[in-house]
Amino acid sequence: MPKVLVTDPISQKGIDRLEAAGYKVDEETEASDDDLLDIIPGYEALIVRSGTQVSDELLDAADDLKIVGRAGVGVDNIDISAATRRGVIVANAPQGNTVAAAEHAVALMLSMSRNIPQANNSLKRGEWRKSDFVGVEAKDKTLGVLGLGRIGGEVARRGDALGMDVVAHDPYVSDSRADDLGAELLEFEEVLEEADFLSVHTPLTEDTHHLVSTEELEMMKDSARVVHASRGGVVDEAAVADAVESGEIAAAAFDVFEDEPPEADNPLFAVDDVVVTPHLGASTEKAQLNVAETIAIQVIEVLEGGVAETALNAPAAGGEEVQPFLELAETLGRLAVQYGEKNVDEIEVEYSGEIAEEDVEPLTVAVQKGFLEPILDDPVNYVNAPAMTEDRGVKVTESKTGHTEDFVSLITVRTRDGDDETEVAGTLFGRADPRIVKLNGYRIDAPPFGHALIVKNEDKPGMIGRVGTLLGEHDINIAGMHNGREKIGGEAIMMLNVDDEVSKEVRDRITQVEGIKSAKYVSL
Repeated sequence: MPKVLVTDPISQKGIDRLEAAGYKVDEETEASDDDLLDIIPGYEALIVRSGTQVSDELLDAADDLKIVGRAGVGVDNIDISAATRRGVIVANAPQGNTVAAAEHAVALMLSMSRNIPQANNSLKRGEWRKSDFVGVEAKDKTLGVLGLGRIGGEVARRGDALGMDVVAHDPYVSDSRADDLGAELLEFEEVLEEADFLSVHTPLTEDTHHLVSTEELEMMKDSARVVHASRGGVVDEAAVADAVESGEIAAAAFDVFEDEPPEADNPLFAVDDVVVTPHLGASTEKAQLNVAETIAIQVIEVLEGGVAETALNAPAAGGEEVQPFLELAETLGRLAVQYGEKNVDEIEVEYSGEIAEEDVEPLTVAVQKGFLEPILDDPVNYVNAPAMTEDRGVKVTESKTGHTEDFVSLITVRTRDGDDETEVAGTLFGRADPRIVKLNGYRIDAPPFGHALIVKNEDKPGMIGRVGTLLGEHDINIAGMHNGREKIGGEAIMMLNVDDEVSKEVRDRITQVEGIKSAKYVSL
């Protein structure tokens, strides 16, 4: 009888489902990391939440392990690379808490708008201060949503249902998808300026860290209220505390914090018109039941020889001739979305030359996986990528042509937003040497790995030197440089492979150089 080890508390419903399928389930929720090294041999499945560290060392001790199931979304506590090297599937439950998280954001918004926490505390102290807690109605107010992913989209739906005018900013969502959610897409600054309530639902990246800070809060109405229930660090806590206290905005509500648990002297805690909760977004009975049952189903699928739908390291399919192109296809999708930065409503993948004679469906899925990974907080794999692309209102088309003038095989990815188009293309030299060979009409020859800075500039002397000097001043080493131009004296492009991320501050300095049109950082 296969054995399943559960090391963090999960809903009994998940355990019941596993036992009903004929598995022996052992719960060791109090075991230390050292204890688990002795316990885990012999178990074919491990189910955790955020408390257990699934390390390289633990995986090495788990000689029979086939799957690690995370009863929830985040997998920061699981060494996915180590699991993949050992052939262990890692799966999560990304959909189980969507409604719970969206409802909590709305609950924070309404609690804040009607001063419910403050009124509750006052009344329990024996006070009757009705006139001190006059609130505002949500109806006919403007709800601004930053990020229309799973949770942000559900918040938009609920705002629409409350009779609010919903505006949103998400550079990777199509107009049609936003329309389905009852939202109007606007530029980032426009959302800030129009919002009576601002609800933030973006992933935490280098570019979104403190996405909403002092400058952004100054753009907002002094009657505006901010709800933060996405990822700690996206909203600047100190800046919000100062803005509420000074009257720059009216109020704020936080469910997530840059450091969790937050320190007792967190500036938000000292401001009366700030509502705080201890990361309760997924904390409902239904959500916990959903994630436990979902992960139980994934474990059963894998132990019975099937595929986990939510596997984060699911192997890609494809024939022998297609396999070498998978990484290239994924990279082209990743490059297109980062370089284009548009509200994409269509992805076209064109296959030319010998690759067009193969079954290229796995490559098209790989493009979608690469397209989604930089813009979503949820893990993406070869199983769920097509559905997640469709959920964002993006149409995917595939075409083939048997001829290519310069390459034996060529994959071209085009992303479109109406008439605006971004085009990237790549090929393999031999069977193991991928190259980016086209970027928006410019011919280049760049390896698609690591960090890259793409600079568009006037084709005149000194441009390369000025960019190199600025990067050097910030201790950013250039590993390779690849140039292309349309004509002498026209516009040119340089793609710089660099050893480190290029911050927004450095990019802004580069674009201030006369003759530089743009500077975009991409992670490949």
